[in-house]
Parts: sequence; C-alpha cells; structure tokens
Amino acid sequence: MVHQPHPAQPADTPVIRSGASSAPEAWLHQPAQPLPGNRPGVLSGLSFAVKDNIDVAGWPTTAACPAFAYTAAAHASVVQKLLDAGALLHGKTNLDQFACGLNGTRSPYGAVPNSINPLYVSGGSSSGSAHVVATGQVDFALGTDTAGSGRVPAGLNNIVGLKPSRGLISARGVVPAAQAVDCVSIFATTVARAAQVLAAALGHDAADPYSRTLHLASAPFGARFRFGLPASLEFFGDEAARTAFDDAIVRLKALGGEAVPIDFGVFTACADMLYGSALVAQRYEAIRGFFDAHEAEVMEPVRSIIGAGRPYSAADLAAAQTRLAALAQQAEPLWRGIDLMVVPTAPTHPTIEAMLADPVVLNRQLGAYTNFVNLLDYAALSVPSSWRPDGLPFGITLIGRCGSDWQLAELGQRYHHASGLTQGATGLPLPEPQPIAGLTQAAPPRVRVAVVGAHLSGMPLNGQLTERGATLLSRTHTAPIYRLYALPDTAPPKPGLLRVAPGDGGRIEIEVWEMPLSQYGSFVALVPAPLSIGSLQVADGSSVQGFLCEPLALQDAADITHLGGWRAYLASTSPARLAFP
Repeated sequence: MVHQPHPAQPADTPVIRSGASSAPEAWLHQPAQPLPGNRPGVLSGLSFAVKDNIDVAGWPTTAACPAFAYTAAAHASVVQKLLDAGALLHGKTNLDQFACGLNGTRSPYGAVPNSINPLYVSGGSSSGSAHVVATGQVDFALGTDTAGSGRVPAGLNNIVGLKPSRGLISARGVVPAAQAVDCVSIFATTVARAAQVLAAALGHDAADPYSRTLHLASAPFGARFRFGLPASLEFFGDEAARTAFDDAIVRLKALGGEAVPIDFGVFTACADMLYGSALVAQRYEAIRGFFDAHEAEVMEPVRSIIGAGRPYSAADLAAAQTRLAALAQQAEPLWRGIDLMVVPTAPTHPTIEAMLADPVVLNRQLGAYTNFVNLLDYAALSVPSSWRPDGLPFGITLIGRCGSDWQLAELGQRYHHASGLTQGATGLPLPEPQPIAGLTQAAPPRVRVAVVGAHLSGMPLNGQLTERGATLLSRTHTAPIYRLYALPDTAPPKPGLLRVAPGDGGRIEIEVWEMPLSQYGSFVALVPAPLSIGSLQVADGSSVQGFLCEPLALQDAADITHLGGWRAYLASTSPARLAFP
C-alpha cells in the first residue's frame, strides 16, 4: 500500500469548505493563507490545488468520506516536489468518494457542478480539481486517474487533462483506488502549463512500489502523423457529441493527420474488465481495513462497487491478469501503422439530475473511451476541441504508447490552439503556444517522403531532394498492395505506383527520405501530373508521404511489378544507365 490509514483513525482536523468560491462544492479544505512554495523555482508564482485523496501535511485527507478522514503527517511526494519548485498550494478539492466514479456527484460534500452549465455534471472523480482550474481560481490542479478521472472532467470543463505514463509521477501519499494502475494527473487551461508541471513533478521514487524510471520520447510526431480511430463509435444517442467529434477529425487532418480506422473491440473488452472481472478486487484491497470495519459509512453506489471486489479469490485475480495480458498482446499489432489513437474524451454529457437517477449506466457511458488506458499502460492527454450547439464543451483525448507524454503534448498544443477556444470558463483567450517541457525544440519539423523512381539515390531527379536538405533514412519496400508501371513518354523516365487491393499487388523497392518541413511545399510543387503525393504504406506497417499515380495514366504503361522496383527495371532494359551507390 502507498498509504493506508488506520481504519479507526478519526479526523483530527475538521473539513473546511470555503463560502467564497463560485462553487463551494468544489473545495473541501481551503485555508485562509495558501501554503507557500519552499524556494524560488520553475513554478514560482503559480497557484495550485490538490484532490482530497492526496496528502498535505497537517491538512485533512478525506477521500470524500468523513469516517475515513485523517490528518496527514507528511506531504505526498508529488506535493513536496511542486512546493520545492515554488508553487503555492491553495487548498484541497472535492471528488467522487474514494475516487470511484467519473461524474462528480458521488460525494457527501455535494455534487460539483459543471463550470460552464451547473445543471450538468463536472465529470469525476477529480471533479473539484477540474472546476477550480476551469473557473480560474488556481493555475493548475492535481487529480488522480485510474479509469479516466484525470481526463473526463477536463473534457467536460473545456480544460486540459494530462494523464502521464504510469509510474512517471510518484503516488506515495495518495489514497489508492487501484494501486497498480493509479496515476496522478494534471489539470491546466493550456497544454504547455500542464507539461511544465509534469516536468517538475516527475521522478523515480523508491518508496512507491509502482514508481519507475521511464525513457520519454523527445521528438515530436512530425508534420504528418497517423492516428487510429475506432471504426465504430458509440455516442449513446448524443448527436451533438458525434458532430463535435466529426469536426475534430477534420481539424486533425488539416494539421497533417491521416485517420486510420481500427477495430476497437479489444479496447472495449479490456475496459469491461476494470469493473467486470476480478480486477475490481484492487478497489477493495485499497481500503480493505477501513471498508471491512465501516462499510455502512461508504455511500452508494461506491459501496456496492468496492464490495463487489471482496468475494474474488487470488486465483480469480491471477486469471484476470492473464486475460488482461492476452488482450494487451492482441492490441499491440494495431499500433504498427499508427502514431497515436484519438477518441472522444466523453461520448455524452448528462445532467446532474439524470446522473443521480441512473448513476451506474450513465457513469459507465462516460468511461467508454477511458477505462482501458491505464490497464494497457498508455499515456493520454485530453484537450478542448469545440463548443457544442447546446453551449457545452467537448474534448478529445490523444492516446499514445507508454513514454509518449511529450509527443502527445506537442500535438495536443497544436490542436488546442487551432481550435480558437478560450481558457476553461474564464473567457480568456489562449496565450501564445510555448515550448513543451521535455521536448527537443532545436531541430525544425521534418517530413518523411518515400521515392520509387527518378528520385532514388543516383537517379536524375535525386538532386531535388538533396538540394532541399533531405537525408536518406532507409532503403525498404512498400507493403504488398502496390503495382509498379513504366510510364511512356516521360523525361527522364519515370514509374507510376498504383495502390491495389490486398492480394493483387507486390512489394516495391523504395527509399525513405526526410526533409525540413519548410522545404516540403516547394518539392511537392515540382511533381508533374499524372503523379501526385499521397499516403504510402511501408512494409513495416508505417505510412509516409510518397509518389502515387492516377489510374487513367497507366492504360498504355508497362506493368513491371514482377521486377520489384525501378532499379531492377532499368537494369533489365539498359544496365549501363544505372549510377547509384
């Protein structure tokens, strides 16, 4: 256990609720004076709040359960790091009890209203933390995320929710929900601010059994990227959310993205395990001592959810973990042709009244695209996307492999600033984009281009690449879904590459080059019809920009697919013409 108070330990300090806040339900402990940073640092002058399942020395930790409350003897590791970086702690915030919920209504201290429209849910379980950021009461806030609690409230309040790779931020001093998959999360109104806080908060902590040292990718995805998209999307009848997500895909494509439909079934199966298998025993184990002695003090439906984990045996849990590992293996091939996944942060936005009337089903709907992420060890970033016609905010979530945190932040900032949105519920415009902490900023963005004919090394048009600063990355082949033709009457001679149905094509030799993005436009302008630049699939499953040909131009062209490439074709017709390394 990271933190397990004695089950009979009383609250030594009463919970204080501020009457000055625009939503008193958002704050649980708000002292008259903020706790100052320990020294000048990278976060000096910034104010923050923490979810009330995170310890602050001398302050009560309730996890939204009065019978559980205790006074913390020491700061949680992450709180200590932020104070050491100079940030000022303004208070602790409300949550779904024991971080068990995604809606923000499961607290004896009151439901936290949405910052935009108080009739609607704020999202949870980090409801209060999201609210105080969205309303401008603090610069950033900490939440926790097990099943989506650091993302759903962000999406429903027009703010950023950064859920880092597991173990990147220490969870020592955090009341666990499911300790093996818990993450401390960060809320802010901009991606750059969230990334700045992550840079200050991360670090290995040997006192946290699940902390780890991770290598974080430091190069951005690039100007062209491929994002996986669920082939079938469910919005539970919320057409405003469906339209908002369609608009998000258009914006991602305009930023250089290529949508790749993927079978989402394996992720849904994984998400179902969180509460529908012995994995729920982790919820019970997290507070077992307290729950066994004070079960009646836990509110519904939290009591039933945690209690459902009690009957499972160790063998049941081992079987569930094996099943989860098998699903992870099934998910792995889906990543071979994409850089990241994109999903709605929440597929619908219910009212508080509707949530209280149907708390289990509607809560499950909010987690449709979040529950699997920590189970499969991914990183995620929720970013604001648009305003729906009904005035509610809508957000999307970028999901990447473990260690992709900075890459997600870079793309997320580009996307957020392209939206033209304001910050949270404040109406303030977004500031200028900032360098993402942890991301290599020195090199200008570059784009990969696959060449198949006259631009190959040593060929007549290769200079169009080298004079633009392009460098050769690899010699490889296409996926076996292309046919190659020798175009008639072209000078210099050129091939045409045509994508065909699986089973009708072959592997064609290509070279993959990389050039500065600033030079890409002038290069594309040199491509004559009937050739064009499009997305080309490489043998390893990745995609790059590459030369393709219009089908009508191939009617009189010779099919040379069987030769496997342009070099082999030239060698078969006039070997002396070849001049390449």
